[in-house]
Amino acid sequence: MATSTTPEVKPKAAPVTLTPNAVAKVKEIMAQQNPVPAGLRVGVVGGGCSGFSYSMSFENGAGMMDKVFDMDGLKVYVDATSQMYLNGCVVDYVETLEGAGFKFENPNVKSTCGCGSSFNV
Repeated sequence: MATSTTPEVKPKAAPVTLTPNAVAKVKEIMAQQNPVPAGLRVGVVGGGCSGFSYSMSFENGAGMMDKVFDMDGLKVYVDATSQMYLNGCVVDYVETLEGAGFKFENPNVKSTCGCGSSFNV
């Protein structure tokens, strides 16, 4: 007697994760915008002294090549090219004596530049 199993369909995991601190800060900043944006775009762009830099910007809708992920009610847009560079990346919002900002922890990075604003994979 043959048995068949149906494959379990799981939603695709986001390549990048925003911590609760990061999500809260993005929502706070978005609420101050007029009009309020639909979500946040997280990506990787060419440039910087090591080859790539991170980008974050507000977005009003998904592009043709975007994947959209919901993170605690925040829509996060990631383009197809950036997905492979951001796989496993965690974005946090930190406040220190030196300043405050978003910090990217990316396991794919092989080296960074001296100023810390760009990276190489």
